[in-house]
Amino acid sequence: MEKICIPKSEFQERIEHIRKQMHKDGLDGIFVYGDEYRKENLRYASNYWPIFERGAMLMGKTGQPIVLCAPEGEQVAREMSVWEDVRLVPDFLCVTVPDEIDYPFASYTSFHKLAKELRGAGELNRLGIVGMGDMSAELLDNLKKSFACELMDCSQMFYEMRKKKSANEIACLKEAARIAEIGFRAMMEADLIGRTERYAAGIAEGAARQAGAEDITFTVFGSGERSAKIVGRPENKVIEDGDMIMCALAVQYEGYVSTCEVPYAVGNYSEETKRVIDVLIHAGAAGLPYLRAGEPMENFVRAVRDYFRKEGLSEYDVYPPLHGIGCAEAESPYPDENTEELFEVGMTCNTDISLFGLKGGSNRVEESFVITEEGAESMFPFMRAYFERWLTENN
Repeated sequence: MEKICIPKSEFQERIEHIRKQMHKDGLDGIFVYGDEYRKENLRYASNYWPIFERGAMLMGKTGQPIVLCAPEGEQVAREMSVWEDVRLVPDFLCVTVPDEIDYPFASYTSFHKLAKELRGAGELNRLGIVGMGDMSAELLDNLKKSFACELMDCSQMFYEMRKKKSANEIACLKEAARIAEIGFRAMMEADLIGRTERYAAGIAEGAARQAGAEDITFTVFGSGERSAKIVGRPENKVIEDGDMIMCALAVQYEGYVSTCEVPYAVGNYSEETKRVIDVLIHAGAAGLPYLRAGEPMENFVRAVRDYFRKEGLSEYDVYPPLHGIGCAEAESPYPDENTEELFEVGMTCNTDISLFGLKGGSNRVEESFVITEEGAESMFPFMRAYFERWLTENN
């Protein structure tokens, strides 16, 4: 079976697109920053994802891109990067250690030498920086001194490029969703009463890893009263009969992240808890018809929030109910009730429909969708069936 991934040909298409935008913006080169946490732009441009250290991709108006890393990550960079030219820079050493670490066998280049190399192929008056706000002030200052040219923040270029997904990107997101659903179902179908939140999260994470997860981007978890922690981590709190389970499992596959969150409770739960779940699922159903190509994004947001308003629950609705997904768990677009931008075919998103602070417990719905000509295609078949069954039984 052919592996689901982004082929090198697609990375090459991205580079060509970047260079067209560079020409339009009058840029002579571009520097794409990334690290273990803010990985999305560097992964998008090169497929490299640093561990502990920082990384970057540098390219001029011609020639192959250069991937920059630090000594410990060199072999990882060579394994992951679609570009063969991998070089070491001392500026990218371990981000958590202030000491100067000695790597006796490392063969370094420098930003100054790289700038000279770019100038050897043409002028270097303006360098675009993607991820300028993600890097340290010290690193940015070193770039300014070494490249000795105007630096332009070009992060918006990548945000726009990443909004619409290719068939390969959608396939990666669907695979991430498939894996996330396996993990979530394993937890959902387990007997959790008397177990800790960390035990429950471990079931989900373990099953997802076994199913092929590249990474568990996060597991947000809270049970009972702890479900009101909007982005709480699993703790040693013991899950009791009737507890609401608020769990968001974000799974990464080939650099793409889908998040699965089904609101549910364990054992003999109260009518108040059932109402929270019911309102969340019905609010999602109210918004779904507006999740389609050509529809203003504000209409989806307004439909969900109008349902909460009708139920008298607006004070528990703490943030907008939708965001884009891709190389980051949450990325553009992130619409509100005033977003006139239209959904387009090929956009991907997660519902993020939430209520926090109610007596019956707190929870949210996170379901991944791809926008198609026909409407919105869910990436979670089990979740979609669960919601449809609930709506049938609780109308």
